[in-house]
Amino acid sequence: MRRVFLLVPVFMLILYGCNSSEKNLIIFHAGSLSVPVRQLAEAFEKANPGVRVLTEGAGSLHSARKITELGKPCDIMLSADHFVISSMLVPEYASWNIRFATNEIVIAYRPESAYASIFREDNWPDILLKGDVIIGRADPDADPCGYRTVFTARLAEDYYGRKGLADSLLGKDKEYIRPKEVDLVALVSAGVIDYMFQYKSVAIQHGFSYLELPDGINLSSPDLVDTYSRVSYMIPGEAPGIRTEVKGDYICYSGTVLDAAPQKELALKFFGFMLGEEGRRIFRECGQEPIDHPMADDNDAVPASLKKYLVNATE
Repeated sequence: MRRVFLLVPVFMLILYGCNSSEKNLIIFHAGSLSVPVRQLAEAFEKANPGVRVLTEGAGSLHSARKITELGKPCDIMLSADHFVISSMLVPEYASWNIRFATNEIVIAYRPESAYASIFREDNWPDILLKGDVIIGRADPDADPCGYRTVFTARLAEDYYGRKGLADSLLGKDKEYIRPKEVDLVALVSAGVIDYMFQYKSVAIQHGFSYLELPDGINLSSPDLVDTYSRVSYMIPGEAPGIRTEVKGDYICYSGTVLDAAPQKELALKFFGFMLGEEGRRIFRECGQEPIDHPMADDNDAVPASLKKYLVNATE
């Protein structure tokens, strides 16, 4: 019995020693990045033995508030909208913000969804507004996909010349608003709702049918920023009762390494991996197009190891 008793703490010390040498990299990311971030993490861990990537997906606004309001430790923040990092994290919590991928808003559904066989670009508003059709969307106060859905609805009203269309769409089935866009996936899969406003990449990743919308309303084109900026939404601000305006823009994902990152050097290495060829391949295979030449809000603030990936960057 004595021998067994003595072996236990030795084993625990060995186990503790192994775990203590492991480096944990913490990434907060938009829910729509769950699939590519998981694949990035697996590839990075394989290339860097002893590293464990801990990922936490949520609406981008909620992810930022975990840092600013809750003080949670985080190495990397990846947002579905560059506005979130620029307005909420820079300059107090981070020094730079790099845009790295695009997306577009689509309407995703199952082949079994009501009226799916006749669901087309020329009739989608009429189908969604039918009384026996249930639609879902993300919370605009928590998730960029949510306020982008608001933008799409308002742009569609002008695009199709249908006064009141936005209020009709946004006022319908409010009980199926969810904190982030990926929360809607299970509802469509189970047939609880028929259609969801969703990112194209998420629809592709989960095997849904989807309707592509005109560029004038799907927020996909950098050339149509002037059109998109005609609509806006007031998101919750830094204090209760305070709201901040976010204007329509083309969809652009961005990320940063926090100034107080526990594993800053490792975080920069991961970020470079994400911007490199392997990272770009992963995004593309996940149905999300990487930006050919990533852009920073301020090139001078970007660490030297990442400047080589930027457009118009000089050492």
